[in-house]
Formats: sequence, C-alpha cells, structure tokens
Amino acid sequence: MKGSDRVRVGVIGTGAMSQLMHLPILCERRDVEVVAVADADRPKAEAIAGRFGIPHVVDDEALIARSDVEAIVVCTPNHLHEAQAVAGLEAGKHVLVERPLALTAAGARRVLDAAERSGRKLNVGLYHRFRPDVSALRAFVAGGELGELHAIRGVRLNRKVPLARTTWRQRPEEAGGGALMDLGVQALDLCLWMVGCPEIARVTANMAAGDFEVEESATLVAETREGLSVSLEVSWSYFGDADYRRIRVMGHEGSGLLPPLSVHKQLGGRPLDVTPRQPKPRGGEDPYTNSYRRALDHFVRCIVGQAEAPLPQEQVHLMEVIEAAYRSAREGREVALGDG
Repeated sequence: MKGSDRVRVGVIGTGAMSQLMHLPILCERRDVEVVAVADADRPKAEAIAGRFGIPHVVDDEALIARSDVEAIVVCTPNHLHEAQAVAGLEAGKHVLVERPLALTAAGARRVLDAAERSGRKLNVGLYHRFRPDVSALRAFVAGGELGELHAIRGVRLNRKVPLARTTWRQRPEEAGGGALMDLGVQALDLCLWMVGCPEIARVTANMAAGDFEVEESATLVAETREGLSVSLEVSWSYFGDADYRRIRVMGHEGSGLLPPLSVHKQLGGRPLDVTPRQPKPRGGEDPYTNSYRRALDHFVRCIVGQAEAPLPQEQVHLMEVIEAAYRSAREGREVALGDG
C-alpha cells in the first residue's frame, strides 16, 4: 500500500496500554502509518518511538497541529481527555479517546459538540463492545429471546496489588475518582449497552476508602425508568486467585452470563442451554487483546468510510450516572437523575 493511501495517526500518551495495545496493533497495520507520538515524559516517548520505528516525538499541541496527522488516539490520564479530544476535533482530526470521554457529563457534551461542529469521527475506547461473546449475548437481549428483562449485574474486581508508588489513577485531580471511575465506567457502559442504553432514573451508591485519596471499592444500584434493576460492584482490592469479571442478564424467559458465555432460555416449558459456539481469535490471541484489535480496526474503517461511527451520545448519560453515584455516596442517600 502506498504511503499516501495510509491513515496517518498520532498517539498522545505512551503509558502501559499504549505500549501494550495501541502502538503494536496500529504499527503492524499496512493501512496505517503512526507518524508521531507525544508524552509529558519526553525520554520515555523517545524510547517508545525508537522501539516502534515512529519518526517523530513532539508535545501534544504540536502533534495535534501537524498537517500530516489526520487522526489522533488519546491515551493520557483521565483529566486530559476532554481538552485533547476537543483540540483534536477542532484541528480537523478524527479522534479515538480512551474512556472516560470526560470527567463529567457536561465535559462529555462539550466533546460531542466539538465533533458535531467538525464533522470528524469520534470514537471512545470501549473495547468490551467488540468482544464476540458480548455481541452474542447482546443479540439475544435485543431479539427479545430472554423475555422481559428485570435485572442486569456487572462485577469487575481487580486483585489487590501493593503499589511501590502511586500513579495518576490514585490522584483525584487527575483520575476524577477511584475504582468507580477506573473500572466502573467501562463496566457500567457494558451493562447499559447490553440492554440498549436505557435511561437511569435513580442511583444509590456506597464506596470504601483504602490507602489512597480515592475510593478503593464501590457498589452501585440503579433503576431505569422502565423498572430494570442495574447493579454494579467494582474494586481494586479483591482477594482471590485472579481478577474477577462477570456480567449477568436476567429475563423472564432466559438468562445470560459471561465470561465464559452461557445462555439459557425456556423452551418447551423447561430451561435449555442455547449458548452459541464462539469464534476463536486468530493465532490464539487472548480475547482482551483481540477486542482492542477489533476496536482499532473499526476506528480505521470509520475514517476511510467503510464503517459507521454515530456520535457516542450515550456517554453523556453514562457520566450523569457516575456523577450521581459519587453524590449518593457522599451524601448517603438515593439520587434521582435530574435532581438538583
């Protein structure tokens, strides 16, 4: 493929996920050229650029301003997402920004407004949506095969790991919160997306402090305007053999669970296992890495007009729910969405 035919990308942020996922996947694509990287830690960025053969290391403003960059991937700490996404869109770039889109609902709306004005593509790094098991269970839900839904529960528990030093994730001014912001945004998005992104009416949450300024664990219980119960449990402090991640959907005619994917529904008056067979990722790649590969492929195809990318309007309501959860935990009461 000729260089002029390749999508020219700049990556802002060279942290762990950028090194493990974004850069290896993008740099191996024949239809993508990673033109430049930016990071506040210039020596680290230079080392990463050398490792992946990326020709330019610049600061984030210079990267966004480059005329030879048509799309940017934002992999920076949470508090920078909104400003960098808006700056990229206003500069005429397509943008993929890691979650959360912004620290607040108002911030998410500002990013969406910038995308509407620019006419450029805006994708959010919600990689779980690209997992085949998630797509399969969502299809059962969307097709009404589980009957009327009454509950969905998400659990995302990370094993407790002693930290030699704190990172931006433990600093509230940079992360915007603790376990709920770090793990809960994507887990709650998965729950809501699984059932068609309904509107939440009320939220109750409590949070457990730990060794940091932000919460170490959080539990959220919410109800949609249609009466569906949504519950979420997240923690950085799980004592177990491995991280624990589950989502369960309960309906009057069936239920679903993942991972691993398991679907049972009532047929002939009794519950039967109707779990579909799942495709295996190429080369034995683990599902987590494969979900990043699929999401980044979708972003590239959106840029070249081979896939659709509706504006992620649901991210505004998602952050409204997150904000309501923090308020509920702080004030010790149920919070109604729209409650001043």
